[in-house]
Amino acid sequence: MRKQVGIILAAFLYYSGLVGLARRWMQRKRQSLIILNYHRATGGDLRRHLLYLRRHYRIMHLEEALEELYDTRIEHKSTQDQRTMLTLTFDDGYHDNYTHAFQLACELHIPITIFLIPGYMDSGKPFWWLEGNRLASLTQVEKVKIQTYVYQLERSGEREKLAQTIDDHLRQAQSVAEREEFLSHLYKALMISMSTKVEDDVRPLTWEEAYEMEKSGWVSFGAHTINHPILANLTGTEEVKHEVSSCRAVLEQHLQHSIRSFAYPIGRIEHIGEETVQAVREAGYSWAVTTVNGVSTSQSDPYLLERLLGDVSRNWLVMAAEVSGIWKLFSPLWKNSIFGER
Repeated sequence: MRKQVGIILAAFLYYSGLVGLARRWMQRKRQSLIILNYHRATGGDLRRHLLYLRRHYRIMHLEEALEELYDTRIEHKSTQDQRTMLTLTFDDGYHDNYTHAFQLACELHIPITIFLIPGYMDSGKPFWWLEGNRLASLTQVEKVKIQTYVYQLERSGEREKLAQTIDDHLRQAQSVAEREEFLSHLYKALMISMSTKVEDDVRPLTWEEAYEMEKSGWVSFGAHTINHPILANLTGTEEVKHEVSSCRAVLEQHLQHSIRSFAYPIGRIEHIGEETVQAVREAGYSWAVTTVNGVSTSQSDPYLLERLLGDVSRNWLVMAAEVSGIWKLFSPLWKNSIFGER
């Protein structure tokens, strides 16, 4: 019900012309860049998203758009295409970025940027933030003790509690080694083989897939750390530097060109930390993106760039309203009402 009401409101904003009015207002303001933050490419209607965005925005690779955003030359700004610049970014490098997003990018001639995690590409392991639900659903044991609590998995709600405990523990890890040690213990306690197959859509990309995508010219790549830790939680400064700088080195070795953009894992300010921003600068990146909600301008800190959530499960009308900026005018009422979408 709540989601349906959200779509009705978005439809009103769109078909009344208010979305178009907001979009044109944004074009008249000082130059700005909308960076959309997707993860998965399946589970919704990415095609409809892309068709709408291609029609109304100037879609560019992230690096190209940022170069233009920060270029103050007047003649460079006088492009005939006055539509607001927009880039499509996909974090983590899910396999469906190859099977779905890449195929659509080639078909529709739309550039995309994917932030890669080399450690997962090398190992092929499932992403750690999916492990809570995955392991809790896979295990066949009747009970398991995690820390001081015994989960009776035949009882209603116990698997959900276990999944949440696993996820909480993984997010709080103070080093990658601690996180991996905990996962190793879980596999044994839950009697799950480390070689259990990961579903294709959620497995990490392979290097061969990355090479094919980049060769097309429609996909560019950025760095997303070696192992995707929550950087602010790491207690070792050297590990922060390693995750940031080694990621760039590995990607450049494989792709044979400079990597200039970085995406912070999880990406809220509390997940980043001041020393991480400094590590990104020292590693030689030109820009870094967060998951803080907003639109970037030439006045934005190039190492704390804001993005808008791009979720394929959202109806394209809701996406259109959000990207135009008009949706936020309704959000205070929306979030506090019984019809709130989220």
